[in-house]
Amino acid sequence: MRLTRLLGATTALGLGTLAYSYVEATRRFVVREFTAPVLPAGHEPIRVLHLSDIHLTPGQHAKQEWLESLAGLRPDLVVDTGDNLAHRDSVVPLVTALSDLLQVPGVFVFGSNDYYSPKLKNPATYLTGGTGVDTGGDWERPRDLPYEELRAVLSHQGWRDLNNRRDELTVKGTRIAFTGVDDPHLRFDRLDHQPADATADLRIGVAHAPYLRVLDSFNAAGNELILAGHTHGGQLQVPGFGALVTNCDIDRARANGLHTHRTPGHDASWLHVSAGCGTSPFTPFRFCCRPEATVLTLTG
Repeated sequence: MRLTRLLGATTALGLGTLAYSYVEATRRFVVREFTAPVLPAGHEPIRVLHLSDIHLTPGQHAKQEWLESLAGLRPDLVVDTGDNLAHRDSVVPLVTALSDLLQVPGVFVFGSNDYYSPKLKNPATYLTGGTGVDTGGDWERPRDLPYEELRAVLSHQGWRDLNNRRDELTVKGTRIAFTGVDDPHLRFDRLDHQPADATADLRIGVAHAPYLRVLDSFNAAGNELILAGHTHGGQLQVPGFGALVTNCDIDRARANGLHTHRTPGHDASWLHVSAGCGTSPFTPFRFCCRPEATVLTLTG
């Protein structure tokens, strides 16, 4: 009898946790706020909306409505760090949800899930570090997601493509020099290790996945701020322990949130890693790690 009760209680706990994790991943969206003192003295504060890991499918109406609402935050700049898609028909609903934000100056890079559609996998493999080139994943298949269509639409709306590119924007009188890379998780990044534009008021490095080689290069180049996503904040967090994995080589303590990164001989860069607002459609679960967007206020 005791064993039966124990098994029943354990089953109920497991099902309850699973249900909670599903609701958290698909409904409990949150906007986090941080402040980074990276602007020269006297410059007006800039509100940056950092979006990442949307992983949108056409049927995710709650997520689309939430994305639409983010324009009400009135950002001055939008930074999208990739993994926007999770379905071949996602470009139109994504652009529709972001239509008001596309009127705001913005920049973007791609992640693996802008190129390759998600596949059904054993979810336990994620706990060993996930999949990708660095962990022996197989990416030798056609790029079956419409990333060029996405690139064309975002660029046509005025957002700057930073995939292995540099660009600049002037926002509220502050000239910002950007250095971006294509997805480091796929080793698509092409780091030139050249100094960032010293004549700009602010230098920002942008990548999808916060691999240390990229963070080191951005910091050594003189970028005061680095923005990335990819980690999903671990997707599963244990209270008092934090993220179980990061799906790259950054440490668990910096799986999400605002931190710093410094290489010897250089000033520290501020580093924001977004936990993102989506998951693979095959594993729509988060635990103690709500889907998020971030408003990062840049100050002097």
